[in-house]
Amino acid sequence: MSVQKGPVPLTNSTRSTSQHAAVLVPIVDYGHQLKVLFTQRALHLRHHPGQISFPGGRIEPGESSSQAALREAEEEIGLASTEVTLLGRLPAQDTSTGFIIEPWVGIISPQRGLQLQVSEVAAVFEVPLSHFLPQDNRHQLALTLQGKTRQLHFMPYQDKFIWGATAAIMHQLCLQLK
Repeated sequence: MSVQKGPVPLTNSTRSTSQHAAVLVPIVDYGHQLKVLFTQRALHLRHHPGQISFPGGRIEPGESSSQAALREAEEEIGLASTEVTLLGRLPAQDTSTGFIIEPWVGIISPQRGLQLQVSEVAAVFEVPLSHFLPQDNRHQLALTLQGKTRQLHFMPYQDKFIWGATAAIMHQLCLQLK
């Protein structure tokens, strides 16, 4: 996969505060096709139960955002950091819950036997990257939350509904790839 410079360049940020989180956007390289690996959060979780997301979480003190993304991917789905080739970071995503998410894009080979941390992750699934590239498959609507108008991104795929920060990150990746 080739990441070309576009309107929003990838960066190598290492910011670390308690309100920052990092996620890994795993792109699975099948040789003939690229797929994006998503997680579905466990239903018993207090925050965002059942939502589709990327492996990730809070950046720990003294940890870079890339280290946090790789650590969380290993903790949540058993993806060893040695299996990931980081390409760079997409623009940080501000959320309505007060977090700033720093998404890292990484290429991985097809994985066998991922070990899900069932206390956090109910399932993993893949979607062809090509599904997200046409603008017709990426939707937005303006929504006013807590007196602030925000763009809500959503992307249906088969029986899955990808929305919120995860969809916004996918939208940014698609813009970068154009």
